[in-house]
Amino acid sequence: MPVPAAGEVLVRVHAAALNRRDVYVLKGQYPMPPRPQLVPLSDGAGEVVAIGSAVRRFQPGDPVAASFFQRWIGGRPAADFLSSALGGQLDGMLSDYVCLSEDGLVSIPEGYSFEEAATLPCAAVTAWNGLLSRGRMKPGDNVLILGTGGVAIFGLQFAVAAGGRPIVISSSDSKLARATELGAAASINYSNNPQWAELVRAATGGVGVHQILEVGGRGTLQQSLASLAAGGHVALIGGLAGFGGDIPAMTLLQANATASGIYVGSRADFEAMNAFIERHKVRPVIDRVYEFADAAAAYERLESGRHFGKVVIRLR
Repeated sequence: MPVPAAGEVLVRVHAAALNRRDVYVLKGQYPMPPRPQLVPLSDGAGEVVAIGSAVRRFQPGDPVAASFFQRWIGGRPAADFLSSALGGQLDGMLSDYVCLSEDGLVSIPEGYSFEEAATLPCAAVTAWNGLLSRGRMKPGDNVLILGTGGVAIFGLQFAVAAGGRPIVISSSDSKLARATELGAAASINYSNNPQWAELVRAATGGVGVHQILEVGGRGTLQQSLASLAAGGHVALIGGLAGFGGDIPAMTLLQANATASGIYVGSRADFEAMNAFIERHKVRPVIDRVYEFADAAAAYERLESGRHFGKVVIRLR
């Protein structure tokens, strides 16, 4: 049983959630190699059971979620922020108990279960930062959502709640139908339409999209950029189709557009997002909840790509 030091909080973890990053870490494919002998998963939520001296933000019994970067509180990240990533350079949340700095925790949204709260730290904050914080999305913006995983579905929900017009692409017609039920204004099956940028532009009346959550990487970036509206913003997030990809400078110049590298966000982003979630009554889409004994199956589910939304592991 860990004992909280001064400024630390002991949390009984009730649920943790998987991200594509966790599969890459397991397989040794993540661009930023993790610490050896790592306790995995950045995302988790639970109950405060003890506090160290000088703790002011939380009390025993408080429901909390961990912030992805433990030392990025707000504003611009410090030079060493990467070293404070849970499930990367720090042990993660797939554990019965964790000791974390009180500064690395947030209160969970009102009415959320621990399973719901566990879905938020990485995928939801990434979508929030890409669209609302760095993207400065406005009502009426056309928003391109790639896929139906964790970041994508939160992006879809946030875009709908903020008055945007989301367009979702996927290789699955059944998943596209579910995305439409969640508020997608248009849907495109990219497996049937390899040059899907043309259909995205057609769905926007030729205008293009003002916001893009670019989770694909090298395999999708050029089509995404071809979809971009004048004055638009592309949030560069992931590598589902391979990490990397080139951004032609003239594409951004001619469109008077911007591109942002998004690596989750700060605790302040997390707290601002939670206020938005409570105001708009956004609830996570959970694909499946696994018990701890079936954690390997949870990894397999995520890696298979069959999931829609978030995959969660229960630890109670």
